Amino acid sequence: MDIKEIQNLIKFVAKSGASEVKLEMDDIKITIKTGSESDTTIVHQVPATHIPQAAPIAAQPVAAEATPNKASEPAATEDSKYITIKSPIIGTFYRKPSPDKPLFVEVGQTIAEGDVLCIIEAMKLFNEIESEVSGKIVKILVDDSSPVEFDQPLFLVDPS
Repeated sequence: MDIKEIQNLIKFVAKSGASEVKLEMDDIKITIKTGSESDTTIVHQVPATHIPQAAPIAAQPVAAEATPNKASEPAATEDSKYITIKSPIIGTFYRKPSPDKPLFVEVGQTIAEGDVLCIIEAMKLFNEIESEVSGKIVKILVDDSSPVEFDQPLFLVDPS
């Protein structure tokens, strides 16, 4: 299925008035959700080998699914003494270099500037994310194999 077919499918679903359509074939899974706020399309390419699953590919611009979390607001003041390491790119977050290798970092581990913290896969390229600060990992904010957005917080580091 190529991008033109996916775009035509999106247009067809939008015109039909359906709120959600899921299509699964041998090498592709497509979920199209339509609603009053925005149209969302998620396309997952299933890998042929044992490489971790690729980041979702959007056939159209997809609105960020950010939901404000009221419970985290009081915690923000106590987290203000920490440095937040954010994602420099969109992709899939991995905590280890491969499934059989150990994690790059753990909570409580001391890191130095230049240490590899994680990998973010974008379009089948695995990008090592290095620390720009020295300190101690206080919190890991993203689950392994989760999609991340540009500028999304990944780690909290105590620089003291």
